[in-house]
Amino acid sequence: MGLYGLVGVVAAAVHAGVLLGLGVLLPVWLANPLAFLAASVAGYLGHAQVTFRPETGGERFARRWLLLQYGVNLSVCSLLPLVIGGLLPPPLELVVLVFTPTVLNALIWSRAARFSLQRRRDQLNPNAPRPRLHADDLGLSNATNRAILQLAQAGRLDGASLLVNGPAATAGVAGWSALEAERPDLQLCLHLCLTEGPAAAPAAAIPDLVDARGHLRLSFGRWLLASLGPPRQRRRLSEQLRQEIAAQIARFRQLRGPGPIHLDGHQHIHLVPLVLNTLLAMADQEQIVWLRSTAEPLPTGLPLRCWWEAWRQAGLLKWLVLQLLSQWARRPMRRHGLSSNRSFAGVLFTGQMAGAPLDAAWRELQRLAGLERAGETAPLLLAHPGAPLDTDLQASGFAVSQPFAASSWRQREWRALQAL
Repeated sequence: MGLYGLVGVVAAAVHAGVLLGLGVLLPVWLANPLAFLAASVAGYLGHAQVTFRPETGGERFARRWLLLQYGVNLSVCSLLPLVIGGLLPPPLELVVLVFTPTVLNALIWSRAARFSLQRRRDQLNPNAPRPRLHADDLGLSNATNRAILQLAQAGRLDGASLLVNGPAATAGVAGWSALEAERPDLQLCLHLCLTEGPAAAPAAAIPDLVDARGHLRLSFGRWLLASLGPPRQRRRLSEQLRQEIAAQIARFRQLRGPGPIHLDGHQHIHLVPLVLNTLLAMADQEQIVWLRSTAEPLPTGLPLRCWWEAWRQAGLLKWLVLQLLSQWARRPMRRHGLSSNRSFAGVLFTGQMAGAPLDAAWRELQRLAGLERAGETAPLLLAHPGAPLDTDLQASGFAVSQPFAASSWRQREWRALQAL
């Protein structure tokens, strides 16, 4: 408590000094948040390296706690002068403005310290199991198959997801089945595809889902909007959706043989409410026993340029949408007796899982591995490795995946998984 008070007094002194200095030039509602920003730097470093040194080991707190502090206190510091303005004598008003953030910070930094201590303990556990490495889009092309099969053969993958409507699905399954003779622990999931490629069901049976060529045409966004549409429209789409899902499951079993189904979605389409509800209604009949969750913790230790890229590439937006959908899906999945992975990485930096993002995600999932509860499987790290693309996927109905599969990032992810 003495160290916390000492750091708090130093931060409060910084806050008061900057507030008094800027108060001459700026209105107090603007000067106060700026003074808080200056004091935050002192508090952030002081509490990590002095107050809570036993918990942090002298390292900085994760930046997420600084962002949380900013969000909470900037709101309070902006609104508080407007609320108490004129109600208190000036000296008392100054005390309230300065020490209210200090009280809030006590709660935030105490929680940050517990978080840091738990992370350090988890990282020191040499017996913790490792996360599972997983690759999507087996069957999309010979280039994708080549990378995935090579990684699995080298022991760098634990599982893959098969696009049964992919141009190279048959070759992908043949290669994977050959590897399973040496590695029976490998897992192959059905990669349910509803946004591109040829439909598995007859086009006449699913007219709302396909275009004139019989290719699936509804994007993730349109499926999401359809989930919010009128009940009559949802029922019609759900009836057609059941037929397409059943046809893809039948195709999967034709290639793989009978058995329970572990399922995820191309572009994570399985988490869209309309699709998820249909899958759950079919789970018993089709022996669907596992669905993938994309509940992804924010990694720590990343340089700011990585966060800028996540923002620029809309990774943060995708992460937020899929966090909400995964959270919404958790309860109905449990109610139907389906299991899922405890945690996940691969949305925030989709398509760019190499270098610092891959290393940070791996460390984050390692910390969580071994903490699974009933109905949960190990954390899952997702990547999309591939060799240089040598075919035109648009001709096969995979126009959405064409630029993604042709990107040099596919080879970077391939090399990164080899070296992880």
